Amino acid sequence: MSLWLSHPLFLPSLVVGVTILLWATSLLPEFITALLFFAVAMIAKIAPPEVIFGGFASSAFWLVFSGFVLGVAIRKTGLADRAARALSSKLTDSWLMMVASVVLLSYALAFVMPSNMGRIALLMPIVAAMAARAGIQDGSRAWFGLALAVGFGTFQLSATILPANVPNLVMSGAAEGAYGLHLNYVPYLLLHTPVLGILKGLILIGLICWLFPGRPQLPRELAPSTPMSRDEKRLARLLAVVLILWVTESWHGIGPAWVGLAAACVTLLPRVGFISGEEFASGVNMRTCFYVGGILGLALTVTETGIGGAVGDALLHVMPLDPTQPFTSFLALTGITTALNFIMTANGVPALYTTLAQSFSDATGFPLLSVIMIQVAGYSTPLLPYQASPIVVAMALGKVPARAGMLLCLALAVVTYLLLVPLDYAWFKVLGRL
Repeated sequence: MSLWLSHPLFLPSLVVGVTILLWATSLLPEFITALLFFAVAMIAKIAPPEVIFGGFASSAFWLVFSGFVLGVAIRKTGLADRAARALSSKLTDSWLMMVASVVLLSYALAFVMPSNMGRIALLMPIVAAMAARAGIQDGSRAWFGLALAVGFGTFQLSATILPANVPNLVMSGAAEGAYGLHLNYVPYLLLHTPVLGILKGLILIGLICWLFPGRPQLPRELAPSTPMSRDEKRLARLLAVVLILWVTESWHGIGPAWVGLAAACVTLLPRVGFISGEEFASGVNMRTCFYVGGILGLALTVTETGIGGAVGDALLHVMPLDPTQPFTSFLALTGITTALNFIMTANGVPALYTTLAQSFSDATGFPLLSVIMIQVAGYSTPLLPYQASPIVVAMALGKVPARAGMLLCLALAVVTYLLLVPLDYAWFKVLGRL
């Protein structure tokens, strides 16, 4: 026992393990756990300050922050409400059309609004109004289906868009901090969208229509929309510039985080921007920002202290990772991500998995970047709702019972692992990633 206590990895492993346990069990609010990690890690001196607080220097942290600021501006000006109204006003003719429109809107909004929570907070009242117009009652199975369409469409499908999902940002920050790898917007989109975006979206629509049937009525006529205000037009132009710069990152070399941060600064400028200091203080979720900073700092600490290598060595002895069996190795890496999802939830999985990626790459013969990308299928497919906080938030806002959320989680997970994961492997092969 004394020999174990004196091991150089004991104290760092204890601090990291307790932090992960607190995040997994939600015994404390996530941001308090992050602050406790910073305090205890510094007091115990398990890593240098620039490692422990390294998350705040990561592009992932600043992309989360800028996403919240832009989300406040979009909601305040009414631009998102106008866009959602225009897209959904004629899409309630059938249940299939209605569900598909909600899923599509959830996915499409992720391209211009990089905050899962912000999109859910925006879409839930819009979808509720749309459901009321179509005669769908609160508390009905049909309403549960629409609320889950918002949560699942927002979280699971946005995993295919690099800046639109917190686990993506954690993965990006961890890859950047641990290996110096910088993930690019368009290659990431091409790799994941066909299978985990388009096909998964179609399956999600089909499952919701089957598990939560509904019969919408023809809505009454809407009052004519008012003309766009000056602020709406200005913000629309700003968002168009941001989206163009995100898509063309490989040409100009400016990362999505710094584009988003510049746009956030514009929205905050007096007399030029869109939100005041009071609106910033009340609308920007600094709790989540500290949480992301803590996760990224944890990932850097796991790498710096050698914990990642030790865990990776242990997993190498029990998982079927073999360069001569690439498909089995692909499934094993996805399975590792799924198992970690039970312990760390989706936001935390990339922090640990990414630090182990080099060991997995050596064992499978896959390129390091491909090993990092394989985890997306796992952390974007929770088996239970608690593993993805945006889904939990959507269920809470829509008053969806846990049983309904679990039913859709398990059904979508089964189809994903039986059908989409093999197709994902084939798509990696087609693109020459394996």
